[in-house]
Amino acid sequence: MVAPATDPDWGRRYGWLFAAVWLFYLGEPVNALTKQPDLTWRTVGLVAVALFAVSYLFMVRLASTVRRSPIRSGAFVARALFGIGVMLGLFALQIPGAGAHALSCLVYIAAFGMVALPLQMAIPLAVLLTALAEALPAAVPGWRDNGYGLAVLLGSLATWGIRLASERQYRLLAAQKEISDLAVQNERARIANDLHDILGHSLTVVTVKAELAQRLLDVDLGRARKELADLEGLARDALADVRSTAMGMRGISLPGEIAAAREALAAANVEATLPGAADEVPSRNRELFAWTIREAVTNVVRHSKAKHVEVVLAPESVEILDDGVGAASPDGHNGQGLAGLRRRAEALGGQLTAGCRDGQPGFRVRVEVPA
Repeated sequence: MVAPATDPDWGRRYGWLFAAVWLFYLGEPVNALTKQPDLTWRTVGLVAVALFAVSYLFMVRLASTVRRSPIRSGAFVARALFGIGVMLGLFALQIPGAGAHALSCLVYIAAFGMVALPLQMAIPLAVLLTALAEALPAAVPGWRDNGYGLAVLLGSLATWGIRLASERQYRLLAAQKEISDLAVQNERARIANDLHDILGHSLTVVTVKAELAQRLLDVDLGRARKELADLEGLARDALADVRSTAMGMRGISLPGEIAAAREALAAANVEATLPGAADEVPSRNRELFAWTIREAVTNVVRHSKAKHVEVVLAPESVEILDDGVGAASPDGHNGQGLAGLRRRAEALGGQLTAGCRDGQPGFRVRVEVPA
């Protein structure tokens, strides 16, 4: 048998066995019925006890399908009420032969109702059965009060506690599943953004170098071969980046992006003013600034038609300025890459500013993070 902790269906498949253990309390009416001198009521009572036990286990098996959920469907409630009615009828058939001892059946009915019915129905049912178990011994001559009312009350409270614990577990599992699904969605979005940034930059440089190599074929064959070799290296690097990103091992360095920007801008015949080092930038900001330079330079090469680009690097900010067409570019520099960059900046409490330069032609991308 699989342990409950490792099999979420354990309760549905084997919970009725746990319920069957408590049927030994039916031994009290059975014992009374075996001493009943009237053969007819003895037979009817014993058959009713057996059918009661079978009905109870059947209804417990039915209830196990919804025991963790706080929601009971109308069809399930109707079946549960029918089962309670059947068990009450079988309880009544035991009374002529077993007398007050038949009241032990009310404990099972109250416990099942507390698990299976909505609380607005289960609580009144438990109160009614408790009152019945207390009132009948006092009202019927010859009946003794053996604490059946207290037993019904305690059984109802115990199953109520089990129900509340099960519903909390259900909500916890639902919350964990929601968190897990959200984590998967966030990871997919992260990989998609990384792939966009990586391929956008790499393919832009590949396109520029391919165009340059094609123009050089008839002018400078040696340099054309060098550009084609660079193309092969870029393609291999891009493939490696895609693979490492998909495996969650993507890394990016600020010095590496500055060097890549210098190569990409030179291939696009764009004059560049770039920082010589990135030592003054804190490690917590380096990855964000590296992505910023990558995205901005990619947009410059792809859209801006700029002749000059300047990258200004500071410990808490990075700024990329070009003298191109600015917002007149095909997409206004407001593509998916800048949207992803904005999310990265906001995740660190920073701010992205992107738009036309004040009083000058060109475009400006600035990311600033708090000190």
